[in-house]
Amino acid sequence: MVSISRRSAVEPFHAMDVLAEATKRRQAGHPVISMAVGQPGAPAPKAALDAAREALSHGRIGYTDALGMGNLRIALTEHYRRRHRIELDPARIAVTTGSSAGFNLAFLSLFDEGDCVAIARPGYPAYRNILKALGLRVVEVPVNAATEFTLTAESLEAAQSREGVRLKGVLLASPANPTGTVTGREALERLARYCASQKITLISDEIYHGLTFSGDETSALELTDDVVVINSFSKYYCMTGWRIGWMVLPEHLVRPTECLAQSLYISPPELSQIAATAALGATGELDAYKESCRANRDFLQRRLPALGFHLLSPMDGAFYAYVDVSAHSNDSMEFAKRMLSETNVAATPGLDFDPLEGSRAMRFSYAGTMADMVEATDRIERWIS
Repeated sequence: MVSISRRSAVEPFHAMDVLAEATKRRQAGHPVISMAVGQPGAPAPKAALDAAREALSHGRIGYTDALGMGNLRIALTEHYRRRHRIELDPARIAVTTGSSAGFNLAFLSLFDEGDCVAIARPGYPAYRNILKALGLRVVEVPVNAATEFTLTAESLEAAQSREGVRLKGVLLASPANPTGTVTGREALERLARYCASQKITLISDEIYHGLTFSGDETSALELTDDVVVINSFSKYYCMTGWRIGWMVLPEHLVRPTECLAQSLYISPPELSQIAATAALGATGELDAYKESCRANRDFLQRRLPALGFHLLSPMDGAFYAYVDVSAHSNDSMEFAKRMLSETNVAATPGLDFDPLEGSRAMRFSYAGTMADMVEATDRIERWIS
């Protein structure tokens, strides 16, 4: 029998399991509405689609440099100049096969087996699973109203004392998944200063930038060059299936990351890079999608509590509502399965994001259309009544 490695023994990504079941039901003819994953309800921008069609008409799609096409890396520097007033050397930008590849490359280039890395709880489950698969020790730090739903120097100190470890890295997402938390400029600056003083590497997940509805959207690059920033074309740019993202690296980390990328991924997909370069200029179209998300957010902020789903955190950004379902169930996994089978509405159980307290929580994505938000909540209301 073929052996199975210990590093593969990670928890399933329940959101993807729910999506797979929802897809199966949809293919069987059921009228499924999926609020389980962060899948934008809009297509890629027209400029991106046109650029891809033009590239395909020539038929020569192949390898690029391991760190991406030069014109895309230059276009990304213009993006930072325009949106964040930052001057970047394009040599510090690494284009990746989605942000997922960015996390792999960051963890591999920064940490050795056994190093301790802090993440927020509740937080994105792939952080935990990738870190564990790479032999790193995950330090989950609870975030709540007392910490303004973000990581702080005090909460990191408490976690290290509690677990008897010293951190090598801290991963912060803003806006965050699943809580929607936006870590404001002052809080982010305090965290960056703390990490620098303790020689802890800060990784800033900014893949939901552009989808901030309240609070101060700040890139960590506005505060320090001593940070690894990971971003993506999946969310604001509505290009999930194109699997294209990027990293901004300190200069000394560029070559090690490039060497890893050469062997792990060869290069990001050229067609996706061509489309992504065009998408960077589609701000008007993309901001219209953002406003549709804002309307969905405003609707669910009223509708979900009326259905007995208390909001566990402010819906400041991204496109998620993280809610308490204990008025209806203390087993969110079973609740999610029943809701899908009996109402054809898919949402994600909180155990994905919080292994300790997530059995009472669920995440609803509002990345889709307003019509879907209305129909889904109407179905849920009839079901729980």
